[in-house]
Amino acid sequence: MKTDGESVGGWFSRLPEADRAVLEAKGTARRYQAGTTLFHEGDLSDWVILLKRGRAKVSMTTRDGKEVVLAVCPPGELLGELSAIDSAPRSATTTALDVVDARIVSGEDFRAFLAASPQASLSLLRSVAGRLRHADRCRMEFVALDSIGRVASQLVELAERFGVPAGGGTTQIDLALTQGDLAGLTGASREAVGKALHLFRRHGWIATGRRSLTVIDLDSLRSRAI
Repeated sequence: MKTDGESVGGWFSRLPEADRAVLEAKGTARRYQAGTTLFHEGDLSDWVILLKRGRAKVSMTTRDGKEVVLAVCPPGELLGELSAIDSAPRSATTTALDVVDARIVSGEDFRAFLAASPQASLSLLRSVAGRLRHADRCRMEFVALDSIGRVASQLVELAERFGVPAGGGTTQIDLALTQGDLAGLTGASREAVGKALHLFRRHGWIATGRRSLTVIDLDSLRSRAI
């Protein structure tokens, strides 16, 4: 468990130090306030965003206007690389969850960087493969788990990725997510998410506040997610 908003993990940290220096030198610093859209689904742009500080939400919108949250990206992750590689429109919308400090690298510079660094290219391929595996697991959960189980599974994942110790063995999920965001992450309705959170509170597994959630009994949540 960790997160303090700094660039300590993700794709960027797995690059050799020399490659990190080259990529940063190619980029331009940019700051986004929380709630700002970094790019929209369908945009015709090919620059990439390297998250240096802060987290971002990646989402798509269904035909009936429902938001589906694909991922929450921590510092160190790369955003927009698919459009930079294939020049197709943006496949998703990305929104800052915190104040985000980033480096913006043009598609041309990013492609040149990958061509010059086979190790960076392989690292990016591994990152994309990891996202595909995660997507496969999510599809399996949509079939195998009810909405309560999916919410439990998502809370476990968020606690493991973004949790910080909150005293007494509890873990605070350090993300300002709404019930709508949880609904988008789990493929459930807001009403179903609300019922699941109410059930978990009643059992003493979580505690919630205004845009805050603390996991009290992670093992019980993990058991309900099976």
